[in-house]
Formats: sequence, structure tokens, C-alpha cells
Amino acid sequence: MRLFVALDLTADVRRALGDLIAKLKPLCVDARWVRAEGMHVTLKFIGHAVPTGDVEKLDAVRAALATVRSDRPVEMNFRGVGFFPNASRPRVVWCGVHASENLAPLAVDIEKALEPLGISTEDRAFLPHLTLARFKPARSGKSRHSHAATGEALRSAAAEMAEGEFGVACETEFHLFESITKPSGSEYRKVETYSFVKGSE
Repeated sequence: MRLFVALDLTADVRRALGDLIAKLKPLCVDARWVRAEGMHVTLKFIGHAVPTGDVEKLDAVRAALATVRSDRPVEMNFRGVGFFPNASRPRVVWCGVHASENLAPLAVDIEKALEPLGISTEDRAFLPHLTLARFKPARSGKSRHSHAATGEALRSAAAEMAEGEFGVACETEFHLFESITKPSGSEYRKVETYSFVKGSE
């Protein structure tokens, strides 16, 4: 099983991000753009740490996640467009997630809850974002001039949207998802939902 823990998005935010991708996609054909319906704010990527059919390990993961709590809901403002690692040599196009101070501690607590099960922690600090696209290598035969022009058009559009607003959300639940690979792309199934705000059970 390929698992991860994430916050879901509201329908309004998905719609706004879908419109954003529709505007940006024609500017860069050398990128793999995500589908808005599959977007989520990842808190912890578990990967294949739970073998398919290992019910005992999956139950242990589910029980560990059920212990995670926060004092209040997570508030998020989806704003801005940028690139990882930078605009000059981008590998990822992202939408920024400006969240309340309890989001990062929530992600850390999830890691701590899962670590005793042999699920490794991240080396990098938690940085919430939504991936809009991942770049593909330039196709053979495509001119450098054409590739540069396409990149410049996307960078210019992203700069104009640096403070663009794409919606807000207030979340009281996170979800354990299974990622299922299909010919049409990855699909995500909710395995379990957790209310993480203290006193909301």
C-alpha cells in the first residue's frame, strides 16, 4: 500500500485551483499538471511502509494517528504561485499555503506518532504547499529558444499571481489516504478520517 496523511480541500478551493491550472497549463507543455480533484495538503508521506494485506500493521498506523490532537482547527489561506527550487531552473510549480501556527506542529506530531512503527521521519522541515505541476525534461528536437520562451511565459504569469488569492479553509480533520496507481493517473482513497481538535470527538 502507498499511504499518506493529508488535509483535504474545500470544493471552492479546488474550483479556484482548477481555474488557475487551466490558465497556466497552455503556457508550459513541458510540465505534468495535476488534477484539481486530487489535490491535498500532505502532512506525512508514509509510502509503502505498510505492505499490502498487512492488516496488523495498517491497524497500528490507524491507532497511532488516532492519538494526534491539536488545540484548535487549522486555518489555511491558499495564496501565490512559485517554483521549486527556483524560477530559473524549476522542477515544481506550487501554490502557497499560508497556515495557522498549529499546522507544522500537527505534522510533527503525526511523524512522532508513526515513528515507533518504523516509519522514518523527514530530513527537511515541513513546508506546506500544493503542487500544481512537475516539469518534464525538454523533448528532443525542441529548440532551446522555444523552451526558454515557454518558461518565460510561465514565470511571467506566476509573477503576476504572486499575491493571488485562491481561497481559505478551516480544517478540523485529517485523513489517511491510499494512493492507487492507474493508467489514467493516481487516484486517492480515504482509508480513515480523524478529528484532531481536542474535545471535538
